Amino acid sequence: MDKLEPRCRKEAAIPHLFCPGCGHALVLKTLGRVIDDMKIARQTAFGIDIGCSLLAWNFFDINTIQTHHGRTAPVMVGYKMAEPKSVALAYVGDGAAYAIGLQSIIHTALRNEPITMIVVNNENYAMTGGQMSPETETGVITQTSPRGKDMNLGAGLKSPELISSLGNEKAFIARGSVANLVELNKLIKKAIENQTKNNSFSFLEVLSICPTNWRTNAKDSFSRLESMSKYYKTGIISETTKEVN
Repeated sequence: MDKLEPRCRKEAAIPHLFCPGCGHALVLKTLGRVIDDMKIARQTAFGIDIGCSLLAWNFFDINTIQTHHGRTAPVMVGYKMAEPKSVALAYVGDGAAYAIGLQSIIHTALRNEPITMIVVNNENYAMTGGQMSPETETGVITQTSPRGKDMNLGAGLKSPELISSLGNEKAFIARGSVANLVELNKLIKKAIENQTKNNSFSFLEVLSICPTNWRTNAKDSFSRLESMSKYYKTGIISETTKEVN
């Protein structure tokens, strides 16, 4: 295995199945390094959704579960109930999380279910051709907003802030970016530790790039990502200040 790849990466699955330049690979490699550092590969269950996240089905040499669209959160909640000593990870895109799956996430957060959700936000339904998603900002051009998203359709949904407003003080809620993988590594580790040490819900949104549907080169992809981060502020949004017994 290349020393740049996580040890928990499945060697037979290299190269990955994502589009060239896709931000998912950066998120997954960073997650893999955290799993390695925390030595939790054997106790981790990795739930993935329909959409681009399903292309992670063979990324890791860990237990992986393919779920129905928008139902990754309840599936991983059920897994955690059956295997309370496990580390339950739900990995989804912004469409699955904030459109069809939002109701499940809200109730998962309200009940403080001890799973960790990682949501990759690239502001579009990437697998089906780049249509507008709940995260698409006003004025952004997509396949279904060719003149730019109309302001009457609402601004991009700031879901971590929405979930934070539910008021569960034990939850860890944050937003990172593939533009800063060092910081993303720290946020993923905090999110998982909140599940394992505090037996609490963790939610991490990751701002990501989509060169295929954005029709951008590497430089322009990260320029757009920088613009996204002005609206979707990165950092910790909510966290408990002490371990919960």
